Amino acid sequence: MSEKEPTDWLDALHASLTQDGVVLERIDAPGLAPARLVVLPAGDWGKLAEVAARLGARWVAGFGADAGQDRLDVHACFEKGGSYVLARTTVMRAHPILPSHTPYYAGADRPERHTQDLIGVAFLDHPDARRWVRHKAWLDSVYPLRREVPVGGQPPAETPPDNDYRFFFAHGAGVYEIPVGPVHAGIIEPGHFRFQAVGETVLNLEERLGYVHKGIEKIAAGRDPAGLARLAGRVSGDSTVAHAWAACQAMERAAGLEAPERALYLRALMCERERVANHLGDIGAILNDVAFTFGFYQFSRLREEWQRLSAQAFGHRFMMDRVVPGGVATDLDGKLVEPMRAQAQAMRKQLDKLMAIINDSPSVEDRLVTTGVLKPEQAAALGCQGYVGRASSVDFDVRRDAPYAPYDRFELDVPVYHYGDVAARVRVRAEECRAAFGLIGALLAQLPSGPVSAEWRAPVEGAEGLGVVEGFRGEILTYVRFGADGRVARFFPRDPSWTTWPALELLIHDNIVPDFPVCNKSVNGSYSGHDL
Repeated sequence: MSEKEPTDWLDALHASLTQDGVVLERIDAPGLAPARLVVLPAGDWGKLAEVAARLGARWVAGFGADAGQDRLDVHACFEKGGSYVLARTTVMRAHPILPSHTPYYAGADRPERHTQDLIGVAFLDHPDARRWVRHKAWLDSVYPLRREVPVGGQPPAETPPDNDYRFFFAHGAGVYEIPVGPVHAGIIEPGHFRFQAVGETVLNLEERLGYVHKGIEKIAAGRDPAGLARLAGRVSGDSTVAHAWAACQAMERAAGLEAPERALYLRALMCERERVANHLGDIGAILNDVAFTFGFYQFSRLREEWQRLSAQAFGHRFMMDRVVPGGVATDLDGKLVEPMRAQAQAMRKQLDKLMAIINDSPSVEDRLVTTGVLKPEQAAALGCQGYVGRASSVDFDVRRDAPYAPYDRFELDVPVYHYGDVAARVRVRAEECRAAFGLIGALLAQLPSGPVSAEWRAPVEGAEGLGVVEGFRGEILTYVRFGADGRVARFFPRDPSWTTWPALELLIHDNIVPDFPVCNKSVNGSYSGHDL
C-alpha cells in the first residue's frame, strides 16, 4: 500500500518551532499513517497553528478526547501536498484552556466550539464562545464526551427553548431580517438560517446547526469493530460507503491488518457508484431549484437506474453495511460485471447529452452563472474540499494526492474551475461523474480474484488508527482509538460538510434571497454529517 509520509513540510515545521523554543516530539505511530504524530505542550498550541499557516498547510480537523486521570487530549490535523500531520496536546481538567487556532485558520472556528461544548476545553482568543452543539439540552457544567457523563446525558426535565442565541444583528434604513427554519417546508433535516437583507439583496447570512445532535461520538465508545462500521455508515446516509470505509481503514491500520485486494477494489467500486448517484441527484435538484423541471426528471431517472443496479449487485440501493472491518460483506457476481460496465458507458452518453442541453439553455445559464460565487481565497481559508473547493481553485483529491489502495494503481482526472459559482459546482459534479465512469471500467477490468474479507484480529489497548477517504463531498477523516478487549474507546468522523457549511454563509452575500435555495443545494452540506 503506497502512502506518502510528510517529511518535507514536517521538517520545516519542526525546525521553525524548535527555533522558537517549542519542544515538538515526533512519535512513531504506524496506525496513524498517512499522518505523522507530533506532541507538544499546551502553551505552544497556538504557535503550532501560526507556523503551520505560515508554511501554507491546510487545517483539516480538530477534536478532543477524555484521556482519563484528569487529562483531556486535544488533536488537530494539518495537510500540505498530500502529507498529513496529526498534532496532540494535553490539558488538565482543572485548567482546560488552550490557545485557539481560529485566528490563523477560519475553518477551525466551529470544530473548536464543538470541542468546547462536548469536552469542556476553552480556547483563548477564539472570536466566538457561543454554544454550537449542545444548545440547551445540557447544563453549562456538563460536557457529554467526558467519561462520567452517561450516554443519555443529564438533560433537564424540559429542554428550554434556544431563544437567547445572539445572532448577528444588522440595522439601518431598509434592513430587515428573515428567519428560516429549523423546521422546513420539505423533508430536509433541521437547520436555522438567519438573513439580513435590503430589498431582495442578502447582506448577511448566519447559520445555526446542531439541532439533531445524535451522540455518534458518545455511543461509539464500547462498540466492537463491526458495530463501529455500522455506526460510521450512518454518520451521513448519502455517504455510507465512504464513511464506513474511512472507519474500517482507521481500524485496520490500528490493528495492522490488510484487507484483501479484491475487497479493496470492491470498496472503490461501491464508493465510485455512491459518488455518481449523489452527483446525479444533486445536479437534478439544482435544476429543480431554478424551475428546469425537465432536467430534474431526467437526472432523477438516471440516479434511479444507477441505484437499482447497485441494489442488484450489492444488496442495498445505498450499499449500506457493505463495507466491514477486514473487507466487504458482499462479493460481486461475475454475471454483473458486464452490465455494470455497460451501464457506465451508456450513462456517460446520456450525461453528455443532458449537459449539452443544460449548457445551451439561456434560462438555466441566467440562474447559475455568477450566482453564489465563492472566491478562491475564501475556499482556501476555510479548507473547502470536494466539488465546493474544486469549483473555487482548490486542486486536491485524496485519491490522487494521498493515494490509498486501490486508487494508487490508477491515474485520476480531477476537475478544477476558478469561477466559484453554482454553474462551476454543477460542472465539477458532471466531470467527476465522467471520471468515475472511467474508474469503474478500469476497476472492473482489473478486478482481482480471491477472498473479500480477512479474519479480524483485535488491536492492542491504546492502538490508534486514521482513515482518510475521498467521499463524494470530499475528504473524510476518521480517527479511532481502541480500549480494552478490542473495543472502541474513541471515534471521531470529520465529514467534509464541516468545511463547506461556512462557505454557504460567504457565497450568498450580495445575491438575492430567491437564489438561496439553489446556492444551498449547490453546496449540499450534510446536516447529519455535521450534527454528530
